[in-house]
Amino acid sequence: MLEVKDLRLGFNAARKMLLAVDGISFSVAAGETFALLGESGCGKSATAQGIMRLLPANGQITGGTVTLHGEALLTLPEADMRTVRGKRLAMIFQEPATSLNPVLTVGQQIGEVLKRHLGLDGEAARERMVALLRQVGIADPERRLNEYPFQLSGGMKQRVMISIALAGEPDLLIADEPTTALDVTVQAQILDLLAKLQVDRGMGMLLITHDLGVVARMAQRIGVMYAGELVEVASREEFFTRPQHPYTQALFAALPEVSRRGAALTTIPGQVPSLAAMPAGCRFADRCTQVMAVCREQSPPWRNTAEGHALRCHWTGHQSEAVPIPRIALSEQCQDAAAFLAVNDLKVHFPIRRGLFQRTIGQVRAVDSVSLAISPGRTLALVGESGCGKTTVGKALLQLIRPTAGSVKLGGNELVGMKPKRLRAARRHLQMVFQDPFASLNPRLRVGEIIAEGMSALGLADNSAAQGAAVVALLKQVGLPDEAAGRYPHEFSGGQRQRIAIARALAVQPELMICDEPTSALDVSVQAQILNLLKNLQEELGVAYLFITHNFAVVEYLAHDVAVMYLGRIVERGRAEEVLNAPRHPYTQALLSAVPAPRLDAQRTVIRLAGETPSPANPPQGCHFHPRCPQASEVCRRRYPGVTSISTTHTVNCHLLG
Repeated sequence: MLEVKDLRLGFNAARKMLLAVDGISFSVAAGETFALLGESGCGKSATAQGIMRLLPANGQITGGTVTLHGEALLTLPEADMRTVRGKRLAMIFQEPATSLNPVLTVGQQIGEVLKRHLGLDGEAARERMVALLRQVGIADPERRLNEYPFQLSGGMKQRVMISIALAGEPDLLIADEPTTALDVTVQAQILDLLAKLQVDRGMGMLLITHDLGVVARMAQRIGVMYAGELVEVASREEFFTRPQHPYTQALFAALPEVSRRGAALTTIPGQVPSLAAMPAGCRFADRCTQVMAVCREQSPPWRNTAEGHALRCHWTGHQSEAVPIPRIALSEQCQDAAAFLAVNDLKVHFPIRRGLFQRTIGQVRAVDSVSLAISPGRTLALVGESGCGKTTVGKALLQLIRPTAGSVKLGGNELVGMKPKRLRAARRHLQMVFQDPFASLNPRLRVGEIIAEGMSALGLADNSAAQGAAVVALLKQVGLPDEAAGRYPHEFSGGQRQRIAIARALAVQPELMICDEPTSALDVSVQAQILNLLKNLQEELGVAYLFITHNFAVVEYLAHDVAVMYLGRIVERGRAEEVLNAPRHPYTQALLSAVPAPRLDAQRTVIRLAGETPSPANPPQGCHFHPRCPQASEVCRRRYPGVTSISTTHTVNCHLLG
């Protein structure tokens, strides 16, 4: 269906053409999913934009051919290409927030595709729009059609983007990280939908991702991309059972799994080379554990190792014996040790105001009676779907959002209602690493100034010499060079910016760090570096973590204790091995079943949840989970369940166990 041959494209910068994609070739058959896998900066998204002919103004295709059903796309006039886009060839973009039109309603944006490519208008178009939104799991689609993108959550914007891409019933779908912003339950629903459409329509799919779990579940063939080149192409079975290229092997070794708990994750040193400084030989040579002299001199040719399995690599050996990985002693302090942070019956309600006089007509119960405790040197993972109140809990603990009710005690001192001067001093013991380091680091300050800012505010280093020495020590602690202090945040990669955010939090020597999705947008190789860093800091400094995430692989690897949150309340909590190996609440069971495993032998049956999380402004009567629960009974609809103890450390709020 789609054939890409020797595609080359680049970007003009300072009167030079910098090649981002350098001679890649692959094909996608009808009904097949071909996955492009690799780190950020490898050229995956640029390849997709080149195929769609949607490169930015400074982008240019310099060679190669792209054919769809035998028709050459790169030589089509732009007017004809507009007919191809949306109807025969559609794309789900990576950033729905920037690719949806902010001044058009959801209905107008989907209707545009239906009118142009299917000739639908009026009531017929509206019925089709409602069906499309319902297909991707959006509740109350009739109301959502009249809303604007800013009124939707990140996950809902992603689903609207998928609806727009599917509206024209394309022959081939290019999906660029289609599930990155989605919870595991919604991700499973979207992947099921795409698989069903492939079967029903024979739709081909080019899947761009760095999630090996999604690849294991969806792809028939995989191409691994590095620095603008394909380095390995294999069938799904060959790829997951016999990865051959050192880069592919390194990606697998960097995955956090429960089997690696207590061991340092394998990391890939260095970074993808910049477009302006591509090596002459193998582009992976500087980061490769199997590098030889020939690798630095000659670019490796393609060679076949099995039917449908080819790679570009001079090294012909088998996967090397595993190098002993240093153990990181897990901080298994007693669960009964005095809690450093004790939260009791925490509530955060936001008023809903309407009318000329802004009268309060209701409350959004973002956090509704949450209790938890964290002991020194331990990690508590707070997990759940988007919108359940996890980030609000983190901000309320720091008093960045004022709690409506409840108690937050840090080292025995009550933070709720504390005077501002004392609260500022108390924040030295409690710091936060925010989800998006690019948004949370001041772009006008140098890194050294960003890290020193907290020390100045809390009076920890009185003179500039002491501050400078502390900044250098912190940069070394998080694995960054001294010269990083004089650079600005935009000069660093995503993983490096996250390290800077961690260094800033550590600057005031806190005993507890709240980490809000610190690895959600990172490649597996960079994620491994951050997780190793957090684990090492915990062992060296005894730092406790509240780790807010929906990545269960990270939870398995890092957490000592787990609390599962749904619609503002914790529904199950316990030690990590209890909750992850023997979940008792139907919601926890559904979440864990939906996690895509990066192995062929670990695929499991997904428990389907009906609808989506209800609005915290109008939570259901009784158990909040009962409208979606496959095991709900009459008592679930009448009253909220009390706490049932499975063991001394494992508790569940569920009538099934009461």
